[in-house]
Amino acid sequence: MADDLDRIEQALLTNIAELSTGDLLAGGSAGSVTSGAPMLDDELARRLFDVQMNSRHLDHTARWLRARGIGYYTIGSAGHESNAFVAAALRPTDPALLHYRSGGFYLARAAQVSDDPLAGVRDVLAGMLALVEEPIAGGRHKVFGHPDLDVIPQTSTIASHLPRAVGVAFAIGRARRLGVPSRWSADALAVCSFGDASANHSTAQGAINAAGYTAHGGLPLPLLFVCEDNGIGISVPTPAGWIESMFRGRPGLRYEAADGTEPSRLFAVAAELADWVRTNRRPAVLHVRTVRFMGHAGTDVETGYRSASAVRDDLARDPLLATARLLVSRSLATPAELCDRYLYRRHEIRELAVSMVGEPTLEDAGAVMAALAPRRDLLAAQAAEHAGGAAERGEFFGATLPEQEGPLTLAETINRTLGDVLVSTPHALVFGEDVAVKGGVYGVTRGLAKKAGSARVFDTLLDEQSILGLALGAGVSGLLPIPEIQYLAYLHNAEDQLRGEAASLAFFSQGAYKNPLVVRIAGLGYQKGFGGHFHNDNSVAVLRDVPGLVIASPGHPADAAPMLRSCVAAAAVDGTVAVFLEPIALYHTRDLHDSGDGAWMAPYRAPDQWADAHVPIGEGRVARDGDDLLIVTWANGLYLSLRAARRLAARGVSCRVFDLRWLAPLPFGAVTWHANDVGRVLVVDETRRSGGVGEAVMADLLEQGFAGRARRIAAHDTFIPLGDAANTVLVSEDDIVTASLDLLDLGHR
Repeated sequence: MADDLDRIEQALLTNIAELSTGDLLAGGSAGSVTSGAPMLDDELARRLFDVQMNSRHLDHTARWLRARGIGYYTIGSAGHESNAFVAAALRPTDPALLHYRSGGFYLARAAQVSDDPLAGVRDVLAGMLALVEEPIAGGRHKVFGHPDLDVIPQTSTIASHLPRAVGVAFAIGRARRLGVPSRWSADALAVCSFGDASANHSTAQGAINAAGYTAHGGLPLPLLFVCEDNGIGISVPTPAGWIESMFRGRPGLRYEAADGTEPSRLFAVAAELADWVRTNRRPAVLHVRTVRFMGHAGTDVETGYRSASAVRDDLARDPLLATARLLVSRSLATPAELCDRYLYRRHEIRELAVSMVGEPTLEDAGAVMAALAPRRDLLAAQAAEHAGGAAERGEFFGATLPEQEGPLTLAETINRTLGDVLVSTPHALVFGEDVAVKGGVYGVTRGLAKKAGSARVFDTLLDEQSILGLALGAGVSGLLPIPEIQYLAYLHNAEDQLRGEAASLAFFSQGAYKNPLVVRIAGLGYQKGFGGHFHNDNSVAVLRDVPGLVIASPGHPADAAPMLRSCVAAAAVDGTVAVFLEPIALYHTRDLHDSGDGAWMAPYRAPDQWADAHVPIGEGRVARDGDDLLIVTWANGLYLSLRAARRLAARGVSCRVFDLRWLAPLPFGAVTWHANDVGRVLVVDETRRSGGVGEAVMADLLEQGFAGRARRIAAHDTFIPLGDAANTVLVSEDDIVTASLDLLDLGHR
């Protein structure tokens, strides 16, 4: 099989064959590492050379498989195999979030817990072949991850895992402070690798800033960033010295650099830096200089944008050659032995790959979606009934319990429910911009920090990506985060943390890793006196098509408490990722029809009534009964529709108002049943006409064969302006009355 060696392999073997014991102190010196740093022993050096070989052979095998139409992934780690020495400097129980070129790290981590010379190799091959047996994604994607290796799979866009890494490191310290269980050991550190091009991404910059900000504030954050710098992002060169300039001297971060061609020094620097992070509980950056072989991926021809001399020069910086030089210099192997070992392992891995071809892959949609968002409703319902003890609730709420306060507004109800969650769930955290000292822009979290303590209710920096990343890291670590995004419009620059990271984690790990999460978001329109697009945003389309994401949107206080408890319970039981979308305009509303009627308030139920009041995910409700027309709506639309229904009743029209309550999953079955029962349907959609919720409701009615009359009214396809101009683009009470009469052919009355 050696007759199909490519130019990289040929150069490597030629260069190894020419080594002599006099070559080499470049690979054997530890350089200027702090005195006392761990040194690379002979046995570990041998083992890591084998790991590096395995990683290189996997990359060559990926190209070989793809060329035959039987492999699906060719972005490799060739040239980056020096990251194996970083893995060897860490504990196998340190949570790792890996760059897609960190194959050497993954195999070295596998070798730390197994004596199998091919440890981790079958995992990676199974990913390339999209096999069901692949231990993390089960054939859904090729990722580096394994629950037994504490490697959390990364599945989203470039650098999107860095905010989660900050969250994991934060959670290690926070769980220790709270005295609650965590997935990681109390003295663990988190390690996160990424490329030099990725370092420029706004997501990476935000996470790195958040790490420095947190450390500057004196909070523990044991996080080791590893920048694998090969000097090029696909075809765009990274300016010489840029990565060092970016990180050296950055506030809150220690910076060290090492070259992949100096394995002994790299190991010593990594070990010393890891010990510093672990001891001081502060973040650091390890800058590892690497090379990249075989282009960006299988379809990339790098000779189209790199000179032949640049490509040729990289061959002399091959990390496998550097480790071979070290082994020969220490008389641990001869050049001939290393070449023979390379060719033998090449054959062994190629044969293993061939033997795996044809093994089972995912064959139907059900199998693909099985791990997406499993929901155990009965267990969640039981969890939602759980409350803190009477003494604990009394200590938290004081002399007057929430159920003794009388009718509460929507904001007050959410506040009391969060309080009960904090009492009953010691590992729950509430955080976000202004949520602690100020108690939120609208007072929704007022008093919670004082009652629960600053370790559980706290303010964050003003960066939505970091807020969500903190939550993702906390969730995967065993905590139950309830972050707040201050306004719906502020979510959009961070939405990939939900789409690409939160919602996909269970899918790409077959549930081995989950990030239970309830994101509170203040949003929707109709806010008076303080509006404009950034504070009145009625666009939820970006959330509704995220697979597995639950979206709750209560309008009335009577629904808010049980729905929030359902979201928290589902997160705790199934790792559900939920968005709790709160209509700002209804936060402090008290009356529905007449001043002083108090119809938009509700008493808070005592814990012994929670079971009867439970609202399962995806279940709507009839808010007003009637026989002539079904109005389907939610949140602000519910308020407007109930007012319109009373006006219509005065004209002899009996309206049934159905509150969706959940925007994902929508209660399609109940809507269809009521539509068939009444015969005429008006969908009142406060979101935009294009991409709004009403589109889905109307489409499902059509698909279910609804034979009656149906109409939809929705907001205009525009951003919401300031002042009274907002009323020209949002659905109004008058719009509902007019559309209802037209639908009933009563418009002339």
